[in-house]
Amino acid sequence: MIQQLKDEGRARYIGITYDTPDRNNELIKPIRDETLDFIGIDYAVDNPAAAETILPLAQDRGIAVIIYQPFGRTRLWSRVAGHQVPEWAQEFNANSWAQFFLKYVIAHPAVTVVTPATSKPLNLIDNIAGGTGRLPEAPMLRQMEQFIESLPEAR
Repeated sequence: MIQQLKDEGRARYIGITYDTPDRNNELIKPIRDETLDFIGIDYAVDNPAAAETILPLAQDRGIAVIIYQPFGRTRLWSRVAGHQVPEWAQEFNANSWAQFFLKYVIAHPAVTVVTPATSKPLNLIDNIAGGTGRLPEAPMLRQMEQFIESLPEAR
């Protein structure tokens, strides 16, 4: 039905979005079986599960990927509260936690766009800087995950 709307020119793009990682397995079948233009998913440095199956599959199928909650809603901010961005993050030009989190997400080649969402101009400028300069490569991505995992979870 939806594909027919697109074929008739009544819909421009077809996609599926969700923002909870517990639904990753539900997304595999439509990615494989349907003609999707985009998916929107939750993916963050403390939630890398999509990189195992969803992102490579979308990339193989030529499906655009929108990333929601690159900051893990508020959980990542709570987790890094009181901690400085590690010095080694300078290797990929991350000067703030926002840039650290965004560069992690943007570094995956399947990612098309990230929606960090802010209403504050200074945060907007900081977020834009997360999309500039060097990006971390695979070994550094693992180091970023391990660093965040080493911090106590917010209560």
